[in-house]
Amino acid sequence: MAILEIENLYAYYGMAESLHGVSLSLEEGQIVGVIGPNGAGKSTLLDSIMGLVKTKGSIRLAGREITGLQPAELVHGGIGYAPERAHLFPYMSVRDNLLVGAYTARNDIEKNLELVHNLFPVLRERWAQETATQSGGERQMVSLGRALMTSPKLLLVDEPTIGLAPKICVGIAEALVKLNRETGLTILIAEQNVSFAMQLASHIHVLESGSVAVDGPVDKLRADPELAKAYFGT
Repeated sequence: MAILEIENLYAYYGMAESLHGVSLSLEEGQIVGVIGPNGAGKSTLLDSIMGLVKTKGSIRLAGREITGLQPAELVHGGIGYAPERAHLFPYMSVRDNLLVGAYTARNDIEKNLELVHNLFPVLRERWAQETATQSGGERQMVSLGRALMTSPKLLLVDEPTIGLAPKICVGIAEALVKLNRETGLTILIAEQNVSFAMQLASHIHVLESGSVAVDGPVDKLRADPELAKAYFGT
């Protein structure tokens, strides 16, 4: 069953058109990657799903049309969002940042805290630390944790590896794979780091200048030498 269906999506910043007829879908329990260079439209795509930019086209969540809904309604409807560069409350503690995400899932607070702490044990150890004093990797963990505190059916993750050391990227990847395998959560990742995206995703969409240039299963894309050379550097 498709949990997310996007058809012929256009997105606008003022009069400027940023996405040009993008279509994609995610099956329940799938991890899908959207890759491309800076300015390709990856973040705009996730922002469009969250109702943060003006759009034209169709976006459906579990068969329900959600185009035009406000971000708060979308969170209530089951979408969690971990945006690029975290956007945390810097002078609040790790725990309080996580609890902000629990506003729409108050009955699940303890269960979700346990889930987050199991994925990222360091957050349990540093629950009282202000996020302004944390490393970039720890802040990314808090951002992902905050999104999970909403009890999402679909998790959107924007550029989770930006500015992070390779070792931290590996830890983030392992946590997302574990989350998907153990809970069945559907995940859509927008990522410039192609290797990272291909570690996780079963299906990849390549964006170029706001349009889908190519898409397909990861194994198929890896097997095409021209596509591998053009998009994956091998």
